[in-house]
Amino acid sequence: MFKIQTLNSISRNGLSRLPTALYRVANEFAEPDAILLRSADLHAKPIAASVKAVARAGAGTNNIPVADLSKRGVPVFNTPGANANAVKELVIAGMLIAARNLGDALSFVSGLSAGENLHDRVEAEKKRFVGSELAGKALGVVGLGAIGVKVANAAHALGMRVLGFDPHMTVDGAWALSSDVSRAGSLNELYAASDYITFHVPLNDATRGIFGPAALDLARPGVVLLNFAREGVIDPSILSAGLANGRIGRYVTDFPDADLIGNARVIGLPHLGASTGEAEENCAVMVVDQLREFLENGNVYNSVNFPNMRMGRAGSTRLCIANSNRPNMIGQLSHVLGEAGTNIAQMHNASRGELAYTLVDIDSPLPEALVRSIGAIEGILCVRAIGR
Repeated sequence: MFKIQTLNSISRNGLSRLPTALYRVANEFAEPDAILLRSADLHAKPIAASVKAVARAGAGTNNIPVADLSKRGVPVFNTPGANANAVKELVIAGMLIAARNLGDALSFVSGLSAGENLHDRVEAEKKRFVGSELAGKALGVVGLGAIGVKVANAAHALGMRVLGFDPHMTVDGAWALSSDVSRAGSLNELYAASDYITFHVPLNDATRGIFGPAALDLARPGVVLLNFAREGVIDPSILSAGLANGRIGRYVTDFPDADLIGNARVIGLPHLGASTGEAEENCAVMVVDQLREFLENGNVYNSVNFPNMRMGRAGSTRLCIANSNRPNMIGQLSHVLGEAGTNIAQMHNASRGELAYTLVDIDSPLPEALVRSIGAIEGILCVRAIGR
C-alpha cells in the first residue's frame, strides 16, 4: 500500500486514478511514500526519509528543493505542457489588454454614474483609450517550450510577425512550431526587432535577469513586456527604469510586485496562468499517471532531475537504482548480483548530469539482505525492489 501525501488541493479526477487497493491519500502521513503538490513550499518543510518521489501538478519546481532530493536519489516530477493552453490564452489576453488599453477603459466605464448622460460621456471620452492592433506587430518569444510554441503559433494566427529564440529547443517543439515563425540568432536580435516580448523560460542562473541593461538599450521605444514565466527573469531595477522613462510602454505580468502597484504602465494579474479547471485537471491526471508508473514499475518520464526511462517488465523482481554518475557503477552492481547467483533478465541504464538511473529485472525474488548490499555500494543513492 502506497501512502500519498497531498499538500494542496488536487483535482478529484486526478486522484481518482489512484486505485484504492494500492493507494492511500491524505494531507498528513508520518512516513509517506510520495508527496503530491501544486504550489506548497517544500524548502522549509522536512521531507521524510520514506519519500520515494515528489510530484508537482504544474510545470515550475522552484518550490521544491530539487538539488537536495537529487542527492537522496528522489525524482521530482512535473507536468510540462499540461497547462500550456491556459497560459497561452492568458498571454494573448495580456497582449490585447495592453494593445487596446482595455484595463483603463474598463475602469472608466465602472466609474460612470447611472444618472449622467452615458452616451455623450462615452463618446466624448473614448478617444483617451485609442489603442493599436496586434496584426502586423512583431512578437519576440523567449523560450520555445510547450507554452512558447503555442503562444508563437497563436500570435502568428492573429497576423503578428513572430520571432522566437531557444537554443535548447526540443525536436518535438520544432515539429510543433509553425514554419512561419522566424528563429532569432540571438536574444539581442530578438530584443531589437520586437514590439512585444514574452518570456517562457524557467528561472535559473542562466535566465535570471535575462532582460537586463543591454536588453533595454536594444529594445524598441515603447516595447511591451509580458512575463508569465517567473519573477526574476526581468531585472527589477531595469524594469523600474524602463517604465519610468517610457522605454517600456507596458509591463504585463502574472506576478504582482509591491513596488509597481499603481503604476499606470503595469498590468498585473494575480497568478492566473494555470488557473482554469481544464488546466488543473490536465496537470493532476498527468502527474498522477507519472507517479503511479514510477512507484509501481520504476519507470520515469517528465522528471526534472532523473533521466527518462521506460522498460517493459520481465522476470519476477525489478530493481530501481539511483546512483551518482561515475565509472564502474554498473560493474559493481553486476558483481554483487553475480556473487549472489542472481540472474539478470534485462537491464537499462541512463544518466542525466551527475545522476544516473538503472532498472534491472531479476528472474527470482531478491532477499532483503541482497538489496541492502546493493544499497551499500559507494555512490548508490537509493535502491528499491518491486515485485510483480
